[in-house]
Amino acid sequence: MFWTRFRSAVILTAIALAAIIIGDYLLWGICLCISIIGVRELYRVFKIENTLLGYVGYGFTLIWYLLLNFDLGNLSQMLLIAMIMVIMCVFVFTYPKYETEQIMASIFGVIYVAMMLSFIYQVRMLNNGIYYVWIIFIGSWISDTAAYCVGMLIGKHKLSPVVSPKKSIEGSIGGIVGSALVGAIYAFIIKDNLTMSFNPVIVIAIVSAASSVISQIGDLAASAIKRKHDIKDYGTLIPGHGGILDRFDSVIFTAPIVYYLIYLFVYEINI
Repeated sequence: MFWTRFRSAVILTAIALAAIIIGDYLLWGICLCISIIGVRELYRVFKIENTLLGYVGYGFTLIWYLLLNFDLGNLSQMLLIAMIMVIMCVFVFTYPKYETEQIMASIFGVIYVAMMLSFIYQVRMLNNGIYYVWIIFIGSWISDTAAYCVGMLIGKHKLSPVVSPKKSIEGSIGGIVGSALVGAIYAFIIKDNLTMSFNPVIVIAIVSAASSVISQIGDLAASAIKRKHDIKDYGTLIPGHGGILDRFDSVIFTAPIVYYLIYLFVYEINI
């Protein structure tokens, strides 16, 4: 199992490196594919992955990504309203085929998976985004690794015993501190390439720590859905890791936070 997980991690890392470094349409396309697969995995939990309701969700995922190449502005609000209206039309005209929980899940899937994951691409497309985008993974994957190591060594107090019995408060703190330290080191290396009104080492350390906090919540949220529906993994796409949502559950929460915090610190815009 270890070597299966290791090989999968190496392949994932190589794909992520290539996509993020090249950026543009390659990253856009990979994020779109990951989002559609992730939405499908979530829809499978609610048994709507191969239904009209599911196809509507996939369609709006594609539309969202197409709109990313434009200045969204009110278009994002229009898209959300249109999606809700179309899904409610499906509910009405196919009644009583779908449960209300399935209707809510179809809307939630697009927002939770597709829209939030798309912020990986949106961070990359910012000015100096090639440097900022790595904070997403510092705040999620580095946080996860640090939390696991610290939890294994000194973890005693349960963080969320019902949702995830193996996670500890000590591990959580270790993840936050680990992300902040790695973020600070990373910022020190790249600081000459950044333009900020504040000290970039401090800024990126803060953003990394905040991202760690929110990534752990994202991880627990995804686990809560699985536990509620009595499933072990969302899928089997990634050997040793499960599905897309099993691997990107923390990234889903981290990517939007990094985007808006960078906007606040770098562009000094009130959002």
